[in-house]
Amino acid sequence: MTEQKDNRVMRTIRSFVLREGRMTKGQQRAMEEIFPVWGIPYQEQNLDLSERFGREAPTVLEIGFGMGSSLVEQASMHPERNYIGIEVHRPGVGACLITAEEKGVENLRVCNHDAVEVLKNMIADESLTGMQVYFPDPWHKKKHNKRRIIQPAFIEMCHKKIRPGGWIHLATDWEHYAMHMSDVMKSAQGWENTATDGDFVPRPDDRPLTKFEQRGERLGHGVWDLIYRRI
Repeated sequence: MTEQKDNRVMRTIRSFVLREGRMTKGQQRAMEEIFPVWGIPYQEQNLDLSERFGREAPTVLEIGFGMGSSLVEQASMHPERNYIGIEVHRPGVGACLITAEEKGVENLRVCNHDAVEVLKNMIADESLTGMQVYFPDPWHKKKHNKRRIIQPAFIEMCHKKIRPGGWIHLATDWEHYAMHMSDVMKSAQGWENTATDGDFVPRPDDRPLTKFEQRGERLGHGVWDLIYRRI
């Protein structure tokens, strides 16, 4: 993706590397048969959420859901909410759709595209109740830190998309990234930390324990959650 600026072509830094991997037959079937029903094709115009879900309900958007098991579990736990999941890797999208079908979860829609472009071009301002970014790629090498999705410009865009009183929930098992997330949120305008003791909160009951968190625990890593409310 490129942008024209001051007569120079500036390349947008991606927060991900697209490594597709091989899709299973089930995942391929899900993309061919389930995605046309529960998927959201990328388009450069705002989504009509009530039309897409067939109802009016608080909408939560998750970026980078991996294989989707925790997202499906969360959607199952909160049938009163609409959930949108964005993931760039097709095998993960296919796996998520399979799990949702198996569990009969109908309040979930998925999009297979770059989350920044979806937010910018498809999500209307103040249309979301919440956003969640769980265990994004930490890009732990210093020279790669600029690729981290949690950056001031991204959080500013999230602020526009979340309605007043809504929230953003970030989680990571990399301490350095946790400190980076905290610094970004502290410097951002229009947010209030919900933590009552320090900068971080305990894992809420409605955030399912993910395989990334379990991996971190096995490796002796801590896990850090931040929840900020839009004011």
